[in-house]
Parts: sequence; structure tokens; C-alpha cells
Amino acid sequence: MKQAMIFAAGLGTRLKPLTDTMPKALVRVGGQPLLWHVVQKLKAAGFERIVVNVHHFAQQIVDYLHDNDNFGLDIRISDETDGLLETGGGIKKALPLFDPDSPVLIHNVDILSNLNIGGLYKLAASDAAVDADVDAMLVVSNRQTKRYLLFDDEMRLTGWKNVETGEVRGPLAAHPSSADSMNMLAFSGIHVVSPRLAPLFAEMPERFGIIDFYLKYCQQCTFLGYEKSDLRLLDVGKLDSLEQAEQFLYQ
Repeated sequence: MKQAMIFAAGLGTRLKPLTDTMPKALVRVGGQPLLWHVVQKLKAAGFERIVVNVHHFAQQIVDYLHDNDNFGLDIRISDETDGLLETGGGIKKALPLFDPDSPVLIHNVDILSNLNIGGLYKLAASDAAVDADVDAMLVVSNRQTKRYLLFDDEMRLTGWKNVETGEVRGPLAAHPSSADSMNMLAFSGIHVVSPRLAPLFAEMPERFGIIDFYLKYCQQCTFLGYEKSDLRLLDVGKLDSLEQAEQFLYQ
């Protein structure tokens, strides 16, 4: 079964004042909510089950999905109204809602891209990935940012670096100069996690970021970077990116 999770619980503070009255997931681009765009992309790629986590104006998202008959899919709600769990905690809470034998594609609700997510999922679920013990695939790109993930020549995750402060995290923190020899790539907010990771998620606290999880376990697990040279990606997280998003959709 192809299954995915859409992160839709965030407060959307960078999209104020729009998010003073609605969740970020329902902010419209090209006449449709951001959530609609991600759900349609997943549906077109053959995904059958989608879990949507909710917190900020949660009922609006629940009602929107109900009013659209869940777009003909098996859409489930992971309720975080009692408190935001961050990206890692959100996945941990949602795991019981998934088929425990299939990978889960994770997709931020505010990311638009030209990525072939069906192809990515097929690769992550392939016999080759299973035989190579690939535990997660993180979509990354060579673009300018402040914080980079670090990968070795085999594209295995080895650490994280903030280029403004020089801070290095993960296994390379003890030898920060070695970070300079690594491939520095920006995370896209799209990744696929293997069901084999469930016991490690169980070891984590209720609330944590997924990057913290990846950095904690990258020495004992195989977390691979997935880079596409022709990747076009837009983070629709700020007001000034909404106009760009309109243009992005019709390119």
C-alpha cells in the first residue's frame, strides 16, 4: 500500500494575518488550498492512504476533508490539538494509523515541487533499497540556505551544519573541520521513512524534530540523500512567496 503523511499542524506564523483565521493548510494558491495541491499530487501518484496531522484551526481541516469526501482516499487525522509535537513527534504519534509493513512518504503541506513522488516512493520501497537496509530517503537539493545536511560520497547522512554560526551537529560535531569535506545539501521537507524505524521512534520523547532523530541515529541507520538536479521546489511559508507560488503552478 502506498501511504503518506502531510504535515498540516503548524501555526503558519510566517503567513499572518491569513493564519489568524485559518490553518496554513487552507491558505489558497491558484484558487485551491495548499492541502488540496498536496493531496492531488499524492492521489495522482497512486497513494491510497494519507494521514494529515492537525493542530491550528484543526476542525477547519477536518471539515474541509469531510466536505470533499476525503477526495476518494483513505484519509486519517492525527490530532495534535492538545499540543504541537514537532515533525518527529508528529510522525511518532501517527505511526499507528499506517500499514506497519509499508514505507511512509512525508510531505510538508507548504511545499510545491516538480518531484516525481511516485518514483521516489517506488525507489524507497524497492527490493534494492530493502536489501541495502535503506531506512530513510531524504529529498535534498543544492540551493542556498543557512542550514545544510551533510552527506558522504555514498550520500549517507553524516551530520548538519549552520553556515552562519559554524555550528556542526551529529556525529561530525566532535570533528567539525571534517564537515568541509562532505556534500552540503538543503533538505526539502519531503522524505520517505521505512517501517523498520518504528522501534527507534518509540525510544524518542513525545515531542522532537525529525532532523534531531536523523542525526541521532545516522551512524546506526542508513539515511540516504536523494538529489534531483532538475528539482524545482518552492516553500510557500511566507506571504511574499504566495505570488511566486501562483507563477510556480503555471510554469
